[in-house]
Amino acid sequence: MSSEINKGPVVGMRHVQALLIFLHITIVFIGRLNVGVSLVAMTNAETTIPDFPLREYDWTEAQKSYVISSFFWGYISKQFMGGYLCKRYGAKRVMFWSVFGSRVCSTLTPLFIGFGEWKAYCAIRVIMGLAQGVIFPCIHQHLARWSLPAERSRLGALSYSGCECGNMSAMFLSGMIAKSSLGWHGISYVSAGVAFFWCALWFILAADNPTKSRFVGEREFLYIESSLEHTEMYHETTIPIPWRAICTSAPFLGFLVTRCCGMWGLSTLQAQIPAQMNGVLDMDMKSTAFFSALPFLAMWVMSYVYLIAVDILLAGNCLSLTTLRKTFNSIAFWIPCATLIGIGFLGLDQKSLAIALMTISVGVNSDATIGSSLNPIDLSPNHAGILTGIVNTTVSVVTIVTPLVVGLVVEDGTNRSEWQIIFIIAAVLLFLGNCVYLCFGTAVTQPWDSEDYLKLKDSELATKPAINGATNGTHKDTMETQTS
Repeated sequence: MSSEINKGPVVGMRHVQALLIFLHITIVFIGRLNVGVSLVAMTNAETTIPDFPLREYDWTEAQKSYVISSFFWGYISKQFMGGYLCKRYGAKRVMFWSVFGSRVCSTLTPLFIGFGEWKAYCAIRVIMGLAQGVIFPCIHQHLARWSLPAERSRLGALSYSGCECGNMSAMFLSGMIAKSSLGWHGISYVSAGVAFFWCALWFILAADNPTKSRFVGEREFLYIESSLEHTEMYHETTIPIPWRAICTSAPFLGFLVTRCCGMWGLSTLQAQIPAQMNGVLDMDMKSTAFFSALPFLAMWVMSYVYLIAVDILLAGNCLSLTTLRKTFNSIAFWIPCATLIGIGFLGLDQKSLAIALMTISVGVNSDATIGSSLNPIDLSPNHAGILTGIVNTTVSVVTIVTPLVVGLVVEDGTNRSEWQIIFIIAAVLLFLGNCVYLCFGTAVTQPWDSEDYLKLKDSELATKPAINGATNGTHKDTMETQTS
């Protein structure tokens, strides 16, 4: 007798959850990264519509760098809390209020700037960072509870391709809005409106896990349950967090260093491309918007190319998951090393080559999603939200420091040699970060992910003294016998 393996529907609620997360990340990144385009429009009115009745602000490069980094001043403080909140209240509720709150701040941004200029802009972005700080720990926890091990790379990459879509939209759409009759005010209003629409979709369709979904079919539910029955979502009690094991885990610490180095390179490209193109390459707002978005369009397209490649390689058993992640991460980190250095040495007469190298740098970097971004779910499905909270807290320090370093080094936005230093620093960190991942990275689930890990450790510690005591006692008796 043979039985048919239940593989669930081809497209089910787990795919809907991935789509909602994709839209969620897209919206979050639009609100986070449109500041680069906004600052160009606010401080250089000639790049927008001539004689448009919006005030132009005379802010220094250092002040603009404070505005760019201020989001992460608030963002960094909520990472640990994000992992805790999604465990206590569920990812659905936490993610809803996070997006809703940050978009209210976006709506109020033009009003705040009118009263307090760059300092008020920093303040409202700090609040936005506080609201969004809980998001990515919740996303990892949500994916861990909906994605099967066999589909984790696929659904995770589909979800995280929202980063590339958000990057592209932030650059391109923000530039188009700033150039339109809405002006830079419209950047905040449009992104807020789209986010409120997503909140409605999320409220109706999202669920913390399959057991709480009103729309999941019985066949898909049984398929997910049979594959994830060992995880925390099927336990009544919360699995204790093995803090000591996590903080001394070489694979996790290696992953942490890798993500910090990768984020330095990516944040340099995300936040500084509009300023570098406007200053060094002398492009106006419309050109800056299009060519700033082009690399992230390539990044978005390449994320699906990599996704198909992963499916083919895993289906054919060509590579283990660990080898696959290291290979893809090497491509994502090491190719931009060369292109970033090349970008820094190009001038006004080499605009096309500069744009091509930027497109290659950012497009290839999308491989990092499959290469390392999803690694917390590999290392520990039960504690993926906690691991992501730790990583994002540390990475947020990098995203704070990166624009501040740019503000210190780049005193004149048109000075090519100063931008060369910025790109060389990013290239060196990308190279070293991947070296660490090659040495210590793995996609194997760690022993401390087990529900019984702390219980076993406690029993071992309790047993050792007894064993030592028994041994010492026997040895003492033997010595006394020999002496007598």
